[in-house]
Amino acid sequence: MSFTKEEKAQVVKKWALSDSDTGSTQVQLALLTARIADLTGHLKINAKDFSCKRGLLKLVAQRKKLLRYLQETNKSQYQPTVEKLGLRY
Repeated sequence: MSFTKEEKAQVVKKWALSDSDTGSTQVQLALLTARIADLTGHLKINAKDFSCKRGLLKLVAQRKKLLRYLQETNKSQYQPTVEKLGLRY
């Protein structure tokens, strides 16, 4: 259920724009998407875990805000990022 340091490092390495990039919008979106997928799997097994469900909804809202920010600030990167993450836009 937990998102390990190794998994996080793999996601950052895959999405980083440079070697020292750990906080760009694309990296943050990829990390949120990975955490959302992890929590979704947990909730399929534990349907009555309401605190987890609340946390999942907060993560989805945060990802939505970041997607809106990326769309407004960097339109050329928005569509490829959404397609690579497998999200609807």
